[in-house]
Amino acid sequence: MKQCLVVDDSSVIRKVARRILEDMNFEITEAEDGQKALDECRKTMPDAILLDWNMPVMDGLEFLTSLRAEEGGENPIVVFCTTENDVAHIARAIRAGANEYIMKPFDREIVEAKFQEVGLI
Repeated sequence: MKQCLVVDDSSVIRKVARRILEDMNFEITEAEDGQKALDECRKTMPDAILLDWNMPVMDGLEFLTSLRAEEGGENPIVVFCTTENDVAHIARAIRAGANEYIMKPFDREIVEAKFQEVGLI
């Protein structure tokens, strides 16, 4: 079973994402900020990361930059999931190592389509 780390400071978003991804046969771990997510990755590197941009402690972009510098950190497929929708934000995320981008609010169809695009399902 593939593992997905859901990183978002909103417990509601984490719960919705968990429900969608578990239905898609992913094992889920959660983190409410980038630092906790990095700590999780250092324990066990996931196959996929659904990543929020705006979070306290360490935001999504800082987390992604730190993740990609970790040993094995190049492996997870990272899908940014955020309300930031301008081209400059998207370009920054891709340059930092994101594989794909989802806009909030999202539903199962959107998540499934993006995960299919990046080869996770």
